[in-house]
Amino acid sequence: MTNQASYQACTRCVMDTSDADIRFDAQGVCNHCLRFDALRPRFDFTLAQSQARIDALVRKVKAGKKGQYDSIVGLSGGIDSSYVAYLAGKYQLNPLVVHFDNGWNSEIAVSNIKKIVKKLNFDLFTYVIDWEEFRDLQRAFFKASVIDIEMVTDHAIFASMFNIARDHGIKYVLSGTNFCTEHTMPPSWYWRKQDLVNLKDIHRQYGEIPLKTFPMLTTLRFQAGRQLGLGQEYIEMLNAIDYRRGPAMQTLKDEFDWQYYGGKHYESTFTKFYQAFVLPRKFGVDKRRAHYTDLIHNGEMTRDEAMQLLDKPLYDPVELASDRSYVLKKLGFSSEEFDRIMAEPPRSHAEFKSDQWLVDLMHKVKRLLPAR
Repeated sequence: MTNQASYQACTRCVMDTSDADIRFDAQGVCNHCLRFDALRPRFDFTLAQSQARIDALVRKVKAGKKGQYDSIVGLSGGIDSSYVAYLAGKYQLNPLVVHFDNGWNSEIAVSNIKKIVKKLNFDLFTYVIDWEEFRDLQRAFFKASVIDIEMVTDHAIFASMFNIARDHGIKYVLSGTNFCTEHTMPPSWYWRKQDLVNLKDIHRQYGEIPLKTFPMLTTLRFQAGRQLGLGQEYIEMLNAIDYRRGPAMQTLKDEFDWQYYGGKHYESTFTKFYQAFVLPRKFGVDKRRAHYTDLIHNGEMTRDEAMQLLDKPLYDPVELASDRSYVLKKLGFSSEEFDRIMAEPPRSHAEFKSDQWLVDLMHKVKRLLPAR
């Protein structure tokens, strides 16, 4: 495997040297494809195997019920979380559905959520974050010129789910995270979402108001649940089945009159602007490459189809102008200030404090423990 100084794209998928750490073998196949080949057998199930795995998870969740709810489902209105809610209903779980409202929801996402909880007769709790604190954090990440501005939202979602689960005595948090449609994303394109030390240091240097109510989750608490089964436990239901985006979308449409919103995570107005404008313009990153590669690997798209889609513009010019104006006004940036920020050179999250040492230590500890 070699790194390439000049531009190169994988001969099998659509990942290219916009991932600074990409490597290619002698046939021009990238490390993402080879990693997929190595890991895919862990998630390649027959129908019978999928059924047995999901049945085991359902029994586990039901057995852990202590109060009114047996689990929590975080519902954004997107494909993955909506399908988790569908599975919870199909297998007669009784989750508390939690929607994280950070002020950026699209109308389609809100409509999808209402349709799902109404038909499944699930209780819905909408967690509305303090907008002034949240905006200050998003502004700080912009001003820091780090790549993972969505870390602010993702951290708050994880933290609020775990906090609500703890407050209600709920053991299990059901997540839409999955290997089949999310395995490609290069580490250089994001930062670990639970790195509270990193988040706080960026805010300390660039924030303007104290964080009094922003939900926080330490790496220790998250990993204790995920890796060691202590406290609230994070369950990836979609990794128990042969999950495919196309059939999942069709099921959601048939069951709930669910609507698609045009791109992965575009159920959020901010996420669409971030992924379709900020990332490519400032960081040279087009996340569609990773998303389409996932679908190529999953047998849901050909490389030629992905290349044709990549030739299409990320944004309609009129829609971009409208979204840009809306996002800047909501975040309190003037056009000139935002342009200056976009012109600043990117900085690595690693330039700020981090608790990665703790993750490394916990992984060492887990390897020493007997398998559960």
